[in-house]
Amino acid sequence: MRDWDAVAAFALSLLGTEASTSYGQPAVKVRGKMFVSTGHEDGSFHVRSAFEEKALLIETDPATFWQTPHYASWPGLLVRYGSGDADRIRAVIARAWWDQAPARLRREFGDRP
Repeated sequence: MRDWDAVAAFALSLLGTEASTSYGQPAVKVRGKMFVSTGHEDGSFHVRSAFEEKALLIETDPATFWQTPHYASWPGLLVRYGSGDADRIRAVIARAWWDQAPARLRREFGDRP
């Protein structure tokens, strides 16, 4: 994911999504719930992630996944643009979507990525 446009394009390809804002920043939501946004750090975007998964992602690939103190107590992390395995990043975004999506959309999509 080289920039926000690429992130948003992928996120908006998921079922039931809409371009929106979160805390005044561009975001993508499903059922009115944000799952990815531009965040507040240059060169990175924010994606929701359960605390356990967040810790694992940061531990296994800190060059791609990271956080600031601002995000430490929030179920989400930062992802650097243009780094890491693009398929893995898409899977992280899809999981964030799946976790926020209503059951009907989850059934249509299939198992959690």
